Amino acid sequence: MKQYSNKANNKTIENLPDHIVQSEEWGKVKTLLGTPAVRTKKGVQFTLHKIPAINKYLGYCPKVNPSNIDWEEIKQIAAEKKCIAVRFDIPNNVKEQYTKMFKKYCEKAPKNTFAKKTIILNIARNEEDILKDMHPKTRYNIKLAQKKGVKVRLGSEKDIEIFLNLQKETAKRQGFYTHPDNYYKTAFDELSRCGMAYLLFAEKDGTPLVAWMIFIYKKVIYYVYGGSSLEYKNLMPSNLIAWETIKLGGKLGCKYFDMWGIANNPENVRDPWYGFTKFKLGFGGDIFEFEDSYDLVLNPFFYSLFNLADKIRWVLLKLKSHLYYNAH
Repeated sequence: MKQYSNKANNKTIENLPDHIVQSEEWGKVKTLLGTPAVRTKKGVQFTLHKIPAINKYLGYCPKVNPSNIDWEEIKQIAAEKKCIAVRFDIPNNVKEQYTKMFKKYCEKAPKNTFAKKTIILNIARNEEDILKDMHPKTRYNIKLAQKKGVKVRLGSEKDIEIFLNLQKETAKRQGFYTHPDNYYKTAFDELSRCGMAYLLFAEKDGTPLVAWMIFIYKKVIYYVYGGSSLEYKNLMPSNLIAWETIKLGGKLGCKYFDMWGIANNPENVRDPWYGFTKFKLGFGGDIFEFEDSYDLVLNPFFYSLFNLADKIRWVLLKLKSHLYYNAH
C-alpha cells in the first residue's frame, strides 16, 4: 500500500521553469503592496524591505534562477537602493556549480525564508494515472465528497470576502499568521487579470466549506493560500478541491502542481505542519528539498544588527499571535 510519507528527498526536476515569484507580474504586486521590486537586465528580481528606524533596506530575491545572476550588477543595484544585504532563496533544480557560486559570494542566511521542502506532482498525465498514484484513502475521500454532494466552483473578485473569512477562521483555529486583507485582494486582482490567479470554493448546498487561491505561471500551478470551515469537515471537501485544482491545472496545460511547502520531517507527528503535510502527500507527489538561503552582505555592521533585531521580532510576533488567538 502506498504510504503517506515519502522519503525520496533531494529530488530535482531538470528544466523546471522560473518560479512565479520571479515573474514581472509578481513584482508588480509586491510593488503595489509597498515592497518595490527591482529587476536586473538578465531578469533577476528582488524586492526592497524597509528596515525600521534606519534609511536602509534588505533585498529579498526568492527562488532565483542562478544562471541569470550577474553579481556585480546586483551589488551595484543593491548599493544604489541602500540595501544592507540581498537574501537569495534557491530552487532545488540547481547544479553543483551554482551552489559553490553562492558559497563563494555569500554567506548562509540565519534562516530559510521559504519552506525548506515542498511536494511537486506531475499532472501532465491522464486523470486515471494521477488517481492511481494517490494514497487509497485520498481517492476514497474524493469519491466520498462527490457522493455526499460537495461541489467545487470557480470564484471571482466578488467572492474574495468568502475566501478571507474562511482563511481567518482557519488561522484562528490553528494559530498561524496571515497577511492583511489588502495583500490577498491585491494579489488576486492583479494576477487574475492575466490568467495567473484563480479562486476555488468547495461548497455543500451553497455553504462555503473550503476556499483556495491558486496561481499559475509557466505551466506550473501553485497552491499558496487557503482556508476551511469545520462545518461538514467529515465530507472531505479539501480532498475534492485539491482534485479539482489538479484537473484545472491539466485543462490549462500545466505540467506540475507545486503544493508550496511541507514540514521538514513529514513523519514528525508533533510538527505543526504534520497534518497538511500528510494531506498533501496523499496525492502522490514527490518531496523536493530546496537549497539553503544565502545572503549577499553589503554592510556587515547593519547586517549583524538586523539579524539580532529580526530574532527578537519573530519571538514577539509568535507571542502576539498566541495571545490573540487565545483571547478570541
